[in-house]
Amino acid sequence: MLVKVKSIATRGIQSLAVDVEVNVSSRGIPCLEIIGLADKSVDESKGRVRTAFQNSGLDFPNKKITVNLAPADISKEGSLYDLPIATGLLCATLGLDVPEESLFFGELSFDGTLRHTKGAFLLSIYAKENGFKRVFVPTSCANEASSIEGVSVIGIDNLNYLVDCLRGGENFIDRVCIKNTPTPQTDEVKLREDFDFSNIIDQFQAKRALEICAAGGHNLIMVGPPGSGKTMLAKSLVSLLPYLSFEEAVEVTKIYSLVGKIPPNCGLVKERPFRSPHHTTSYAGMIGGGSIPFPGEITLAHRGVLFMDEFNEFPRIVVESLRQPMESGVVTVSRSKISVDFPSRFILIASSNPCPCGFYGDPKKECRCNENRIKNYQAKLSGPILDRIDLHVNVLPVERNRLLKGDASVGESSKSVRDRVLRAREIQENRFKKDRVFSNSEMSNKHIGKYCRMNDDCETLLLQAVEKFGLSTRAYFKLIKISRTIADLEGKDNIEISHIAEAVQYRSKIFL
Repeated sequence: MLVKVKSIATRGIQSLAVDVEVNVSSRGIPCLEIIGLADKSVDESKGRVRTAFQNSGLDFPNKKITVNLAPADISKEGSLYDLPIATGLLCATLGLDVPEESLFFGELSFDGTLRHTKGAFLLSIYAKENGFKRVFVPTSCANEASSIEGVSVIGIDNLNYLVDCLRGGENFIDRVCIKNTPTPQTDEVKLREDFDFSNIIDQFQAKRALEICAAGGHNLIMVGPPGSGKTMLAKSLVSLLPYLSFEEAVEVTKIYSLVGKIPPNCGLVKERPFRSPHHTTSYAGMIGGGSIPFPGEITLAHRGVLFMDEFNEFPRIVVESLRQPMESGVVTVSRSKISVDFPSRFILIASSNPCPCGFYGDPKKECRCNENRIKNYQAKLSGPILDRIDLHVNVLPVERNRLLKGDASVGESSKSVRDRVLRAREIQENRFKKDRVFSNSEMSNKHIGKYCRMNDDCETLLLQAVEKFGLSTRAYFKLIKISRTIADLEGKDNIEISHIAEAVQYRSKIFL
């Protein structure tokens, strides 16, 4: 008897249709065989399914069983095919019908229960886009899958419950009850609570630059001696960022569902990611890789923050690989048989020391590096990379007398700064609602011509800055984008000369 069960395979964050064809034949030597370009993790389904049947009190057919994962020219990986295979066997041996317009997805345990399986959100997205009415997933994945409206999510606890559902026909829908379990506290929430602007003494220019970054989605590099507060400043950016919009949340949840970073019983990711890879991270770890391409750090930071501390210490190939995703917001990982596009639209916050010892330009400590060492160290950051970073800021150590509790000038709290950021983001949302753009940093030249109006005095100052600092055409347009963000923070319709002047100071030389 032949039974067909619908499921999916993933290619990056895209899903492809897979037919799980289960054929139970009384002819031939009893065995279970899986074909259809399946990898080792899929082949191991044979042991999981057989043992789960036995421990659930279900009869496993002592016949020749062939499972074909079609189409056969697409490689299959992961444990998600356990439930579709088990469903096919149950329907074939018990004479049951597979529910129409349904997708099946999930990993079995030896005791017959369903384990949390990565990718349930992608399954639900595929079901919505391709007209499927319902999806069968492990109960622990139900909230994740139910984040998309219009698709009925059937949470399966174990194989015996699956049998009851299959025997109940359409009535199984009434048995489903998915609780809206709140998302647990994430690292981003903890950062938002622990790192507040009011805890940072002085550093007003750096804090202002971070405000502009948060408001317009701009990149920033901070250069200064060790202990000057660069890391704390970078982590405090999370306290300024708005929550993800629904469209952004869907994009981020796709990525985190693919890599299995959504905890059981949780739904949409609402906090902006904050990724802080170590400077020993490999090229594949940063960009993504593998025989079947898997997302790297820059994709995990999509719509959030990628903080690269000790920027100069990262391998040159890793730093230079950021060029294309910083420009286009997409990284393409190609292999001999497959090419996958991963979204990578992030805010880059980089921090660096001015020299190997870290004290070049420090007013209190003497630098021990010779001129050649300093030049070689600074040359690790190429012109094209620095040109793609919108704001450049020098961070100097806080004066010792300012560290005294009674003399510390902390300025605004993150809450008051975030209020301005949210108002600026709201302006941008209304501005770009027809353009598929989420922030000023994503504007194309066409958008700049449409939304960045300036008078003659502004244009003159801008051209003078380009001439004086020898800025590129890319830097010229970045100055305009930064000016537009500063104007939004002040609630101005047009860019004024003061906005241009402030933007220009963030493009001067950063190495002291």
